[in-house]
Parts: sequence; structure tokens; C-alpha cells
Amino acid sequence: MTVDENIAQISNVLLYGSMSAYLFSFIAYAADLAEGGKEIKAREARRERAAAGGATATLEKPVTARRRRAAAVGTSLFAVAALLHLGSVVTRGVSVHRVPWGNMFEFALTGSLVVAVGYLVAVVRAHRAGLGGGRDARYLGTFVAGPVLATLGIALRSFYVDAAQLVPALDSYWLIIHVFVAILATALSTLGFSATVLQLVQEKRDRVRTGGGRPGGVFMDALPGSVELERTAFRLNAVAFVMWTFTLIAGAVWAQVAWNRYWNWDSKEVWTFVIWVVYAAYLHARATRGWDGRRAAWLSVLGFACMLFNYLVVNIFFPGLHSYAGV
Repeated sequence: MTVDENIAQISNVLLYGSMSAYLFSFIAYAADLAEGGKEIKAREARRERAAAGGATATLEKPVTARRRRAAAVGTSLFAVAALLHLGSVVTRGVSVHRVPWGNMFEFALTGSLVVAVGYLVAVVRAHRAGLGGGRDARYLGTFVAGPVLATLGIALRSFYVDAAQLVPALDSYWLIIHVFVAILATALSTLGFSATVLQLVQEKRDRVRTGGGRPGGVFMDALPGSVELERTAFRLNAVAFVMWTFTLIAGAVWAQVAWNRYWNWDSKEVWTFVIWVVYAAYLHARATRGWDGRRAAWLSVLGFACMLFNYLVVNIFFPGLHSYAGV
């Protein structure tokens, strides 16, 4: 089938539109956090003055109307960005008459969309569960909009290829199954990594506070605590590990169909297995050895670092049977 260049161009326009919306969403979310930091500082100062004067500090509202407006604007812009992003992915697929994840650019395009949709689902669920006073997931918006925007920027700058048909080895129904599950696993691992980084930051702030100091980054007080973030990261990584296991098995079955061997010791196969081993070690240490906090977190970080190496280095610089990056 021929490529529909007009629809492919529409896909690019929608992508640029989504990146613009993600940028303004990131700015709005950052303003929300900054306002939250000022609010927390002011509240602490009032408590200290009240304590010094012998008075009892009064309870205050946790957020201000202005801060909630910034969060609402950020979420609205993020939703618009995700819709444009979805349109870009769909039109990219329509232009080439196939699923839009046949090279590194399309993988990044679809994977970042899954991250964005996952965040919006989390916001809706948190809103429904928190109507009685639960935590607002929009506090995490800055740490999702930023990485999604950066991923799209890097993909456009370094991985972009014109819409084209698949190479013969990829023209299989296994592409739909194997690669899409890998995209889901990568997206969940990315969210898990974000939660892990925030967990490590919160733990460091907790140590400073325990030592009698005053930790910086007051806006971080608006985010979940280190224990809650660690549990969130563990749940995300556990689901991602199941999907990565399926990816590894499905890849072996596809290899048998394509090359008459389940395992070829190709660089991509080896690093996929390395990632599986690291995350397996993380889950084992966390679930059965009682590891929590920083020790388990650093294993999670190592697993994500291996995943980035597999995507950014192995795909481009390691020749092999899986050299389909397209760059």
C-alpha cells in the first residue's frame, strides 16, 4: 500500500499542536506547585508565630482558590494535548495503513501517549476517590507533562522518520501483540520510575527533617510521602514486569516464526532479558526479602536505566537482527 502523505502531514501538525499544549500545561502545573510552596511556607510561618506567642494555631484550608485554578488550567490543557496526541498517533497509523509503532519514532509517539492517558486516568480516579478529602493526583502533573514533552521533543529531533511501510520482517500480526505490550510495559515503568525518583527525594527530605534541619523544596510537601510513593512505584513496576515477561515470551515465539529459532543471542534479546532480570530482582527483594525504601528504589532505578540503554543505545548502535530503529 502507498503512504498517504497528506494524512501523514496532518499527523505531524497534530503532534506539534499537542507539544504546544503540553508545554503550557507544564507551565500551569509548575505555577500550581510554586503557589503551593508559598502557601505552605506562609502557613508554617503563621504556626511558628502562634507557637511563639503562646496561642493555638488554627486549622487552615489546604489549598487556595488561585492554586486550584492553576491546577485546573493545567489539567484542561493536558487533556487537550492528549487528544491532539491521540489524533497524531491515529493519523500516523492511517497514513501507512498499519499500527503506528514500526520504528523508534513511532514507539516513542505511542508510548508517551500511553503515559499521558495513564496520568489522566489516575487524575479521574483520584478525584472520584477523594471527594471526601483525598489526595489530588494533579500534584504529579508537572512530573508527567515534562517527561512526555521531552520524549516527544527528542523523538522529533533525533528519531523522526517519514511515514513508510514496514520492512518485511516486521510485517506480521506479532508486531501488534509483541510491540504494543512492550509499549505498555515501558509506559508503566516510566511512571514507576517517576514515582521512585520522587520517593528518593522525599526520603532525603525526611532525613533532613529528622536531623532537626529544614528541608528545601517546600512544594514537595504537597506531594505524597515517601512510603506512599514507594508503594505506588512497586504496584506500577509489578504490573509492568508481568507485561515485560509477556513481551519476552512473545518475542521468542515471533523469533521462531521469523528466524526458526526461539533465541538467537541478539543484542536486543539479551538486553530485554537483562531488564527482566533486574526487575525480577527488584520485585523479589521488595516482596520476599523485606527490602523497602532506598535499597529497593535503587534497583528500580537500575531497571529503568537498563530500559533506556536498550532503547537509546542498543537500538541505534548495536547491529543485529532487531535493527529496525529507522534512524
